[in-house]
Amino acid sequence: MLNSVHVFKDRAVRLFFTLLIIGLSLVMIIPFIWMISASFKLQRDVMSIPIKWIPEYFYPDNYLQVLNIRGAGSRNYNLILAYQNSIKLAVIDVFLTLAGAGLAGYAFAKLKFFGSRLLFIVFLAQLMIPPQLTLVPRFVMFSWFNINNTHWAIILPCLISVTAVFMIRQAFISVPDEMRESAKIDGAGEFRIWLSICLPMIKPTLGALATVQFLSNWNSYLYPLIFLSNWRLHTLPLALNQFVGDTFSQDNLTMAACTLAVIPVFIVFLSGQKFFVKGLTIGSLKG
Repeated sequence: MLNSVHVFKDRAVRLFFTLLIIGLSLVMIIPFIWMISASFKLQRDVMSIPIKWIPEYFYPDNYLQVLNIRGAGSRNYNLILAYQNSIKLAVIDVFLTLAGAGLAGYAFAKLKFFGSRLLFIVFLAQLMIPPQLTLVPRFVMFSWFNINNTHWAIILPCLISVTAVFMIRQAFISVPDEMRESAKIDGAGEFRIWLSICLPMIKPTLGALATVQFLSNWNSYLYPLIFLSNWRLHTLPLALNQFVGDTFSQDNLTMAACTLAVIPVFIVFLSGQKFFVKGLTIGSLKG
């Protein structure tokens, strides 16, 4: 009798949390559904009540106007060029971050040298410094090297990411030292051990980090705003902000532009979600 009561309670609790998660998921996804629906409507139909989730007729010309394909738009906001710039910077950011953090994380986790622990603590202490405080010194330094108003001002800081190094270090700590010692006996050097043995064993962390870095760079607004004044170098957030400011009364065009902006986000997150949870938790029990 008691067992049946416990089973009933467990099922009731699971049902409650399942319904709660479904409800919260709907609350979060409804704005995206409305955005996509509004992007195919005429302006007069966007704010109609009751909401027509499926338009009576689809109006894909909104996307042609946003991208100014075949001169459909009243003005060229260069969103296609901004799209290309954002993709280029995000991809380069991911590769540089993984390479830099992979090497530094391996050194902090596996190479024991004098002062390594103190050096890691000092390196980690950078997390206490708000990144906004470094904007002016960074701007001045980049001016000395004459790389302001170039994509290098966005790319070079990607070589050093304290959070990424910490994540990779924790993942490398979970790799057994016996495998590294066995490879050394077989004549492998440190770089070969890092590349062929240790790196493949932390693929979930690399996948999670790549996803986080791509999304962070894709959504970055402050750094491109400060370091990129040439419109030909603008990323999508800057171009989108200008577009929304000029077309604030045309909600259908605004929603079409926003839909185009979130497509890569969905693709990257759906591709990397299998690594996300496992990658963020690997190595968390060791340190």
